[in-house]
Amino acid sequence: MNKILEAQEILKAIGLPPAQYNEMAALTLLALCNVKEDDNWAKATRQSLGVTKGIMTFVNEYYGKAYAPNTRETFRRHVLHQFVQARVADYNPHDPTLPVNSPRAHYAITLDALNVVRAYQTPDWQDAVATFIDAVGELSKIYLKGREMTQIPVTISEGLVLQLSAGKHNEVQAAIVEEFAPRFANGGKLLYLGDTAKKDLFVDTETLARLGVPIDQHSKLPDVVIYDESRNWLFLIEAVTSHGPVSPKRIVELEEFLKDCNVGKVYVTAFPDMAEFRKHSNNIAWETEVWITEIPDHMIHFNGDRFMGPR
Repeated sequence: MNKILEAQEILKAIGLPPAQYNEMAALTLLALCNVKEDDNWAKATRQSLGVTKGIMTFVNEYYGKAYAPNTRETFRRHVLHQFVQARVADYNPHDPTLPVNSPRAHYAITLDALNVVRAYQTPDWQDAVATFIDAVGELSKIYLKGREMTQIPVTISEGLVLQLSAGKHNEVQAAIVEEFAPRFANGGKLLYLGDTAKKDLFVDTETLARLGVPIDQHSKLPDVVIYDESRNWLFLIEAVTSHGPVSPKRIVELEEFLKDCNVGKVYVTAFPDMAEFRKHSNNIAWETEVWITEIPDHMIHFNGDRFMGPR
């Protein structure tokens, strides 16, 4: 096993999330410990390094990884910040008075982390890892708890509560289920709900199959699908925060996909606000609907001769 893989194993063992035990993170650890490919981990040392002339120079010289100069911020924001949070690294240990954005900013491995590194591949390894985690905790669990606290709860039928990952797109999706459906779909039954982190968060495969929707290809569905059984209408709703309204091209794709579905289809594009709607208004298909979460009691009908209903 080469040193980069070994460094990744160390970072994973002490509880860092996957994004902080990738190759860049492993190379950063090697630089902070001054460990080269043929060195023994027990000989790791503590040295203070800046990002560009310290860490990036080290990984280029000793591991042949030539990162572009503008990668400095990636090292700092996606590796070193998390190393400091996880107590793997100290920030400005030799001059704590330096301002946050000082060009002389530097990092050094903490003494606790150094003890773990030096114990790697020795009989003391497991005890060293356990001691470190007991002392500082696992950053991956802290991050997970933080993500759980920021998740968006969505209550669907029968009181079931789904947890959407945080983000503006999912806020719109939650509003579709809890605000749009009671107003315009007679509180219809949720059949499909995606998530930016998990595409198929909720899928009612039985009802979709009964309505003639191909359940083996439900990834082709829009973000939210709601069935109003009283009118036999299927609401196909795209939540838009940056791209993807119900455009003429999207209509053609969905009509082909749903060719065996004989219920009435209502196509809706949902936006968080008027500003986002204006960005996409010239790409919305006729005979479709627009709903905006900031004005939930109103609907915009892209057709001049009738109100909402199936195409």
